[in-house]
Amino acid sequence: MMAIAGIILVAKWLAKTKQRSDVSCRLCKRAREQRGASTENLPEETYGHINSAFCDGMSTSVTAAHHFIWRHLYASMQAAQTSASKLRFVIPDKESSMNTLWQKEDFEQICSRESLTEKAADIEKTIGVKEHERERYNFDPTIFYENRFWNRRPDGIVINKNRRTLYTLEFKRPSDRNEDFLRVKEDEANEQRKSIIEALKTAAPEWTFGQMNFVAGRCGVVVEDDFFNKLEKLNIQAGKKDKILLAHMQRICEAHDTVMRSYYQQVQGHKK
Repeated sequence: MMAIAGIILVAKWLAKTKQRSDVSCRLCKRAREQRGASTENLPEETYGHINSAFCDGMSTSVTAAHHFIWRHLYASMQAAQTSASKLRFVIPDKESSMNTLWQKEDFEQICSRESLTEKAADIEKTIGVKEHERERYNFDPTIFYENRFWNRRPDGIVINKNRRTLYTLEFKRPSDRNEDFLRVKEDEANEQRKSIIEALKTAAPEWTFGQMNFVAGRCGVVVEDDFFNKLEKLNIQAGKKDKILLAHMQRICEAHDTVMRSYYQQVQGHKK
């Protein structure tokens, strides 16, 4: 309930209420100490930070929460297809890379690997190189761009071979305190996967490609119109849409509770 009300006993909030002077993340500090890394320039311990995979201490819990919610929704949508639907849901194995999917799903029928690699590398060059990627980029920029593309991991893929359509699916779990969270995360997800979609469009112009993003606030907020519109595009039976939404929201709340419990357990352990 405290989390829903916006009261989280993170270091930033404790500093605001004069209960703590240091706002740096205690969990990141401990994780770095354990692996012998520098504890300089620690990120602030905020609600957003501990709910992200960028927190060294919470990344495992946050990633597990993502999978817990998304895999249930993905399976629910697959099971609720209309009888006339020709869409096939490709089940990623622990977020399979594009390389693995290409081999397992025989996507050579869409276009050649060589052609896609060439198109993808050109698009990857327009995407910035992050600090943790810098060493691999400096070693061989050409190989770096190719490998970065083939290592990208879409959350899901649906394909209709008869109609030559393919959609990549993404799930985002942002803070729902921001009223504009849907648009922000839509833009972020589209940017994150643009090399996949744009490269496919260029390499296989006779196919139709697109991306569908499912965005749910950490505390259970889902924009219903957006959610139902996407279920419609995925040929979900009309009578099962409400049930899927309710189950989805329950999973979101359960995952949020688990993440918060993990955080407080680690903080208490840190105090000891």
